[in-house]
Amino acid sequence: MIEDKLLNKWLNEDLTDAEKEAFSKREDFALNRKLIEDAKHFKASEFSKVDDFETFKAKYKVRSSVKRLNWLKPALRIASVLVIGLAIYFTMFMNDSMVEQHTQIAEKTTMTLPDLSRVIMNSDSKITYDKDSWYDNRQLNLEGEAYFKVAKGKTFDVITKQGVVTVVGTEFNVKARQDYFEVVCYEGIVKVSSDTITRQLLAGDTYRILNTTFSQDKVGAIQPEWIENRSSFKSVPLKEVVSELERQFSVKVTFKDTKTTRLFSGGFTHKNLEKALSAITQPMNLTYKISSSNQVLIYGDTD
Repeated sequence: MIEDKLLNKWLNEDLTDAEKEAFSKREDFALNRKLIEDAKHFKASEFSKVDDFETFKAKYKVRSSVKRLNWLKPALRIASVLVIGLAIYFTMFMNDSMVEQHTQIAEKTTMTLPDLSRVIMNSDSKITYDKDSWYDNRQLNLEGEAYFKVAKGKTFDVITKQGVVTVVGTEFNVKARQDYFEVVCYEGIVKVSSDTITRQLLAGDTYRILNTTFSQDKVGAIQPEWIENRSSFKSVPLKEVVSELERQFSVKVTFKDTKTTRLFSGGFTHKNLEKALSAITQPMNLTYKISSSNQVLIYGDTD
């Protein structure tokens, strides 16, 4: 309050000699004097009026606070650089233990995991896992389809967007495509969980969720047929069958006058496109046409 009174008296030119000397020694004296000098260069309009002391004091405090906070700008810039630097560091150096394997359209591959478990990946599929923590936590992420021959050891988890498959040592196939999740156990015991549906599969058991509909079945094969370059289906919508054909032959199929929800049972070879198309279309009384740019049209029977 004493400093405010001095400032008020200084503005009104009412300071005594002693007060003038005291006021001139204040840290803000130069700033106050500059404000007054600058104000002399402006001409007030006929509608303006001189600010009272309280208004001037408010403006003065705003001006002073801006000056005090200017140091924050370089500090914020430095902090931003540090954050970006840390992000780059963790991206480049902390994730180098992650292993990613993927297959292209019309490609299959076999990979060996750190514990010598083997995985055969179907076309257009991806697997990721952490090699550094593998022996403490045997788990991997799968997008697509793969056949697993798991070495005995700790629990082995295959994690997909649709569900989780848990085993100890066994052979099984996992298909995790859009709207299509299927697990087939070929040896040992497999536990499958998806949402609220959990099942334990023995050799020959299947677990399927197709377009949100759950079903179970049996198979007699000892391994998936796609490993031998042949896809097989049992009561699967035509659209899903053709999607697999597109992945195996790198073609684009369009339909005309064809109901794609019709169920198909059978299979096709991965070695010859025309034979594969015939195997799909003939049992369903459909016709196909191949263009020169790997485009295929499947349309209804005109007879």
